[in-house]
Amino acid sequence: MKGLFISGSGTNVGKTLIASYIIKALSVKYTVVARKPIESDCIKTADGLMPKDAVLLNNLCANPEPISAVCKFRFEACVSGEKASAEQGIIVKLQDLVDAVQPINDDDFVVVEGAGGIYSPIAQQALNSDLALALKLPVVIVVKDELGAINQALLSINAAKKHKLNIVMLVLNQITPNDLGNEEALKAYTDIEVVTFNQNKIGNFNTKVMALI
Repeated sequence: MKGLFISGSGTNVGKTLIASYIIKALSVKYTVVARKPIESDCIKTADGLMPKDAVLLNNLCANPEPISAVCKFRFEACVSGEKASAEQGIIVKLQDLVDAVQPINDDDFVVVEGAGGIYSPIAQQALNSDLALALKLPVVIVVKDELGAINQALLSINAAKKHKLNIVMLVLNQITPNDLGNEEALKAYTDIEVVTFNQNKIGNFNTKVMALI
């Protein structure tokens, strides 16, 4: 399976935003499909639970698929995938998530977004790191570019390396423009490629993504 696994240093760091721009950049070269195998905090609608992140990513693909193929496991509670499924009496195992992200066409490039950070529980006794390892996909780690980002980035990198995950890049998500210099500082402590995402410099981000993948 060709693709990427998008993880982060935690929740609310902008994984979906970064995944969306990666999908748009890679769509120039690949037929990209999105997968968010499990999503919490879904919106209750007349047609069932709507997984906001999965819907957003799916709509950015050239050929959107049924949302059931993009996000198989959907829960309303705003908790980890493991806890949300347990509270509803549903057992979601690691293999269930592995099966849920498989593309319909072998030639598709699959962008898989995890849930939470590298060590966030995502299924029964399974962490995001377990899913990334099982899928054997290169990993993109997203960290919010703010004071403390260096610590969060290095902790996430070390966690991923401990499990022998292939980190293709670490993205510093600059939600608010700043001059903290975290990218240059990080490069002194890691050999992982560090890329800063700034919505005012999308072209530069896209160029770096295409060069790395």
